[in-house]
This record gives sequence, structure tokens and C-alpha cells, in this order.
Amino acid sequence: MTVTLDSAKTPTQVDLRAGGNLLVAEPAPARPATEAVAPPRARFGRAAIVAMIFFCLLIIMALVAAGMGQLKIPPMEVAGSVLSKLGLGFLPEPTHPQGDAALWTIRFPRVVMAMLVGAALATAGALMQGVFGNPLAEPGVVGVSSGAAVAASTVIVFSLNFLGPWTIAAMAFVGGLLTSILVYFLARAGGKTEVVTLILTGVAINAFTGAVLAFLTFLGDTQAREQIVFWQLGSLNGTRWQYVAVVAPLVIIGFIAAICLARSLDLLALGDKAARHLGVHVERVRVVSIVVVALLTAAAVAFCGIIAFVGLVVPHLVRMIVGPAHRTLIPISAIGGALLLVTADLVARTAVAYADLPIGMLTAIVGGPFFFWLLRRTRKTAGGWA
Repeated sequence: MTVTLDSAKTPTQVDLRAGGNLLVAEPAPARPATEAVAPPRARFGRAAIVAMIFFCLLIIMALVAAGMGQLKIPPMEVAGSVLSKLGLGFLPEPTHPQGDAALWTIRFPRVVMAMLVGAALATAGALMQGVFGNPLAEPGVVGVSSGAAVAASTVIVFSLNFLGPWTIAAMAFVGGLLTSILVYFLARAGGKTEVVTLILTGVAINAFTGAVLAFLTFLGDTQAREQIVFWQLGSLNGTRWQYVAVVAPLVIIGFIAAICLARSLDLLALGDKAARHLGVHVERVRVVSIVVVALLTAAAVAFCGIIAFVGLVVPHLVRMIVGPAHRTLIPISAIGGALLLVTADLVARTAVAYADLPIGMLTAIVGGPFFFWLLRRTRKTAGGWA
């Protein structure tokens, strides 16, 4: 059999002559324009649309959440109360005599704190997944949140107050930073992070921090014990504006730093060697990212306790929708985390009459099955870990 290329035909046509029969292999049909890979501009446009949808849903849920409770206020009146503070009084204000006081003293601080904590946890999760190159990395799963909570509980038990209202947040930052560094060095082997090592590291750290929290609970008085239990369950109950004033600067600084690291994390996904050739100082990027994760985690647990799985679920779902580019993944994850936690807090306040459920319990109910699914999916993709 001879194979000849006929120049009269298209370049991809081939004559196969065997036994006098002529077989012509026609060229593969061109891929339709709709099936072509979306250009960067199209992907950016889709990310912008998703961000706008998430943002609009966040505003709607914030208005609904602020109006729900024992004293119900319609969303239009909630919006009217906000606009009246801005000098735009074209919407009706709360008709109940205690409506404005309830909104600005109790409801709005809690809603704003839910936004900040959700954004912080989701951003920290996106950073950890980028640094470790692993979709299973998350501050709660690998024990970073527990380490920050241990440091904060130490402040509570021993009544430390060397930095005033910033003492708890500062100690939580130190605890989260030390835990992040420990996880980083224990989970990496041969220049990469192994899934099994990462999970087992998280199990070990969570077990150790659980024992330390139990010991601190034993040492503390009744009030300290109640606060430590509060830490372990996670709750936004009792949030005030002074707490928001402490958390907000930390979250803003951490978010800006995460955005600045976006391009380096994208290059880091190509591998350490390729990233170095492209001018990325790999270890510096990892260390700075770990510090930012510790800062965001400290802000999240400083006054609300351990709220798990937000940093696992949100970045992964956003990555499935808009792709892995961190310049869009991080801001959309922050909005999605805020939306998720505002919704979860609304359910925690209204699911049971005259009760405030722990928000960490609700996020674990949703995040636990998602983690099992993601674990199974990651194992299948890796072809097994044996």
C-alpha cells in the first residue's frame, strides 16, 4: 500500500491506494464558532455578569435579613432607613417607633459583619487553594481557624488586654499565622502538596487545638467557658459597630493584598519552575499569601468564632463558573462568601422561633457533604492515592 498526498486536494486530504481502490480521507469539519474556546474578553465579560448577579443578590438578601426577626420591617422600609441617612428620603422609612433603633443598633451591624466574615473566609480559601494548588485547602479544614481560635480563647481565659479592643484580633492573627506556617511546611513534599498529607495535617492540627480548647475551658470561669463554646460553634449574635470597626480594616487590607497576589498565583499554577522563569519569587509569594490568609482568618474568627467550609465551598463553585484566573476568582469569591454567610445568618436567626442557631453548625451541614463530594472527585481525578 502506498500513501500519496494529492496537492490538488485540500492539504488534509490523503489518497490511500490499496488493491486499486481509492479511499479519500476528508478533512475534519471546522469547529463552529460557538464551540471555540472563549477569548479572554468573553471570559472577563462572563465574570463581570456573574459578579453583578452576586452583588445584586447580596444587596437583596442584606435588605431582607435586616428586616427579619421578632420585629419585622419590610425591605423597602429598610432601604428607606439607609437612604434617609444619606440624605435621599424618597423611600418610606420604618413605621414602627423602634424600627430605626432596631436596624442601626442590632440588625445592620450583624449584617455587615456577616458580609465581612463571609468575604474574608472565601478570599482566604481562594488564596489557600492557589498556594497549595489543591481544591481541598481551606482555613477550617486544615486547622488554621482552630489555631486562631485557640489564641483568641487564651486572651479570654487569661483576661489579656495589652492592645485594647485589638487584643483578640492580634492574638488570633498570631495563632492563625503560626498554624498556617506549620501546615505549609508539613503538607509540602518534593515541591508539591500531597492531598493525603494536607488532610491528615488538618486532622492532626484540629485534634490538637481541640484538646487545647478543652484545657482552656477547664481553666476558665463560667463566663470564659461560655465564650469558648461560642468560639467553637460560631455565631454572629451580639455583634456591635465597635466589633465591625475592628474587623473591617483587617478584611479590607487582606482583600487588597489578595488582589495584588492574583497574577503571581496564576503563574504559580504553571508550576514552580515555570513561575520562576516568568519572574515570580515563588517562596516569597507563598509566604506573603500565608500571612494574608492568617490576617483574613483572624478577622473572621476574632468576634464570630469558627465558621467552617465557607472558604472551601464558595471558591470552588466560583472557579467552576468563571474559571481559575485569580483576578476574577478572588473578588467574585468575596462577594459569594458574603452572600452565603448573610443567607446562613438569616436562616440561623429565623429557622427556630425565639432561638439563634450557631451559624457554624449550618455551614458545616452544607459544607460537610460538599467536602465529601469534592474529596471523592479529587481522588478520582488523581487516579487514587494508594
